[in-house]
Amino acid sequence: MTIQLTFMGAAQSVTGSKYLISHAGKKILVDCGLFQGHKELRLRNWDPLPIDPKSIDAVLLTHAHIDHSGYLPLLVKSGFCGKIYSTHATRDLCAILLPDSGYLQEEDARRANKYHYSRHHPALPLYTHDEAKKTLNHFEALDFNQPLRLFNDFQCTFYGAGHILGASMLKVSCSGKSILFTGDLGRQNDPIMHPPVFIDSTDYLVTESTYGDRLHPETDPLEEFSEVIKKTVGRGGSVLIPAFTVGRAQEVLYYLYRLKEAHKIPDVPIFLDSPMAINASELFIRYNNEHRLSKDLSQKICRGAHYVHTPEESKALDQLHMPSVIISASGMLEGGRILHHLKIFLKNALNTIFLTGYQDQGTRGDRLLRGETEIKIHGQLIPVEAQIASISSMSAHADYREILTWLKHFKHPPQKTFITHGSLASSEALQAHIETQLGWKCAIPTYLETVEL
Repeated sequence: MTIQLTFMGAAQSVTGSKYLISHAGKKILVDCGLFQGHKELRLRNWDPLPIDPKSIDAVLLTHAHIDHSGYLPLLVKSGFCGKIYSTHATRDLCAILLPDSGYLQEEDARRANKYHYSRHHPALPLYTHDEAKKTLNHFEALDFNQPLRLFNDFQCTFYGAGHILGASMLKVSCSGKSILFTGDLGRQNDPIMHPPVFIDSTDYLVTESTYGDRLHPETDPLEEFSEVIKKTVGRGGSVLIPAFTVGRAQEVLYYLYRLKEAHKIPDVPIFLDSPMAINASELFIRYNNEHRLSKDLSQKICRGAHYVHTPEESKALDQLHMPSVIISASGMLEGGRILHHLKIFLKNALNTIFLTGYQDQGTRGDRLLRGETEIKIHGQLIPVEAQIASISSMSAHADYREILTWLKHFKHPPQKTFITHGSLASSEALQAHIETQLGWKCAIPTYLETVEL
């Protein structure tokens, strides 16, 4: 009996990860992410899934980032009643991220209705904060490296992928065949996270390719942070750092802590303005066995910033008459408190917007990098007067050289390697690297394509 694999997301894009395994009357969904970025992609979130959510027997989650987990509340809302399996840290992070995602969508809908900038009347959220919280009842947490028999013919195992807390690769086995999903593959020399574990065999491989067409620069992030902050503070401005609440925010805090300890940046206040990032930082301390830093050092790093909890405290940051560093979400400037700061900070040429992570095509972060002079926020066009700076050496994704190094530990080539979670250009580049250097058979699936294994 054949195994069918359907690519319901992250096919020639870096978002909306969803892979459906169908075999022996069972349907297993690996990842369940929201589409982000271009409007064409975001609209897919509103389309019904090509299969009935009630027919899905279980979900396996590689990690908590919204482009891998953010569709789960809608899946449950639409009738899914099975279990969602993840690692312990992933479950705890989803308990932070998913309700907040619902809250942000409610806020976006409320604001669109108030200011009449949506073509839909009334504008509605994909799901609500409460619907997201109900989704958490479906989670069952598992340890790394512990095989789980899902059904008579299905077994799965989570392996450490680096990247962020709880991130895993997933090997699913059925009918004597195995499929390995890399999820988001971390880096081998990340200053904080452990490297992804090496896997030596699988029949089929589904690998990400976010940085499949480039190498990370070998510049020192400490020097780049120091230069941006010193220049900005020197002219009397503040630095606004958009950062993903999980992983990137804690890494930014790590670099700022080191620079302050070494007296390499001015002693200006640092604010962490994201309740989610604050909660994620506490998990970073709790799960210190999943990264390289001691518990004591983790506490010093995460608590080296002033935590901003309430909306009133957040609004007060925009009225500061002194230089500061503000870290806020989201990392691609697509939602959250960062947008309120951005409306103020963009108008002041003394300030710097410091982009520290990957900016998907079509996001506000991407448009700022491309030099657009106006950015629409909450229906208003905001002029870009602030300085725009970026750093590309902080990525939590492996580049193509690191992916190849990881792949070379396989004892035998997979029967086929499917390249996903990347733009078409990055996927094609990684395909060329793998075929040239390893001689493996590769394919780049299209959206909703089904293959038989």
